[in-house]
Amino acid sequence: MIEKLDRILFRAAALLLLLPATAIAQTFPGYNNSTYAGIHGVLSNPASAAGYRYKWDVNIVGVDVNAGNTYASVPKSVLFHTPDTFRLGRDYFLDQGANRKQNGWEMAEVVLPSVLYKIDEKQSVSFVWRMRSSSNGGNVTTPIANFFGVNFPNPAFVDKGMSIPQIGVSAHIWHELGLSYARVIKETYTGRWKAGVTLKLLSGIAAGYAAVKNVDFRLNTTHDANITSGTMYYGYNKELDNWQSPAQKNLQLFQNAGIGADIGVIYEYRADNGGFGEYEGSDTDDYQFRIGVSITDIGRIKYNKGAINTDLSLVRDHVVPNDLQYKKNESLQQYARRLNNYFTPLPTDSTFNMTLPTALNLMGDYNIDGRFFVSAQAVIALTAGQRDITKTYALTQFNITPRYESYLFGAYLPLTINHNGQADVGAAIRIGPLVIGSGTIFTNLLEKHIDHGQAFVALRLNSSMFKRGDGNGGGIFQMRKRQVGCPVNNN
Repeated sequence: MIEKLDRILFRAAALLLLLPATAIAQTFPGYNNSTYAGIHGVLSNPASAAGYRYKWDVNIVGVDVNAGNTYASVPKSVLFHTPDTFRLGRDYFLDQGANRKQNGWEMAEVVLPSVLYKIDEKQSVSFVWRMRSSSNGGNVTTPIANFFGVNFPNPAFVDKGMSIPQIGVSAHIWHELGLSYARVIKETYTGRWKAGVTLKLLSGIAAGYAAVKNVDFRLNTTHDANITSGTMYYGYNKELDNWQSPAQKNLQLFQNAGIGADIGVIYEYRADNGGFGEYEGSDTDDYQFRIGVSITDIGRIKYNKGAINTDLSLVRDHVVPNDLQYKKNESLQQYARRLNNYFTPLPTDSTFNMTLPTALNLMGDYNIDGRFFVSAQAVIALTAGQRDITKTYALTQFNITPRYESYLFGAYLPLTINHNGQADVGAAIRIGPLVIGSGTIFTNLLEKHIDHGQAFVALRLNSSMFKRGDGNGGGIFQMRKRQVGCPVNNN
């Protein structure tokens, strides 16, 4: 992770914004809106825990990765047989003729032991522990991307003036300890309202950013350039100057503390008012449709910058482009010092706040017959503007997922399009305690070259898996009492 942070931050500092497609806007897409999602549903909307079908639900471990870019793609064979050196046109391909701006992203998380506990039929509490990373970069016009990406410095741009209004990258790795409370807040004969909130204790591990603004330059030859205007802003947390090996030593809780939150509301329309039953899960799916809204990842973490971090005036004649590249085995501090000596340092703050990838989540879910459902979800990045450079941001996207579900098995077919125009077809399954899937698997299988991908896997348990069954449903071993549910109406 830190090696990737090195590459992202300081290739940007050298104006070299080739963003690699490495290993989410949504966590567990398609499956996360299921009424069987339990603790995993809390990650997208904390209100989903209210009225959960089982007494408790535990995540043993879960992993979700989502990354890609719009500029570079690789043949699938490269993923399994990585060459020692990459050659353009053989091992990777660049989208050199696009009219759009080029972007890249990475989001990954490990969901560590976490638990949802149902206090009663109206209330639930949850504890979630996650380690997360988020990286973004781009807003790069294709000509600028070609200048840095094709035989840098691209000789086709000799004797041409170029401008960069603003481009930047940011990267963040942090721990997250969250405590959630969810409750049914109102119930009528035809509907149920749920609300939930998650308060988070954040622990920052690694963070950094780099951006350049208002740059004008001219390439005189491939070995000489003049920069007539422009400023670079960069910073990283001081812990990166003393990074320990192995990397696990650096993953400490309660350092660089911050506070975060998720909030959410769900409304369920219940034409027949199924009512609460005496056994677990008796009316969890007794809605005709439900809609939900949540805001996730509200918050930020404050960091102290590395000792020699400073903003830079880039104005200089006779710049040698290759002098700006990050060198192999060079530390962050060594590279920062070299850039500081090459350009003119400017006054800068000694701290920075890394904003979390705040997102608005909109959800709709229609119950066809109690086994077949179709859901829709929009994830809208709320911090994706250019005003604040010390942030990462969610990937705005829209998802529709038909699904089939029973107590033991679930099948999901997420169909997704993101704000870059990339459309994907994925698949996921839930078999007892195992959940595995990918939001891009069919797209990646059909395409010759790939530029993005997403996958997840989780192992979880719930209370129904430890009770005997009599063939009437429930968990893997659960016995469900036969009963007739009675309507309820609590205002």
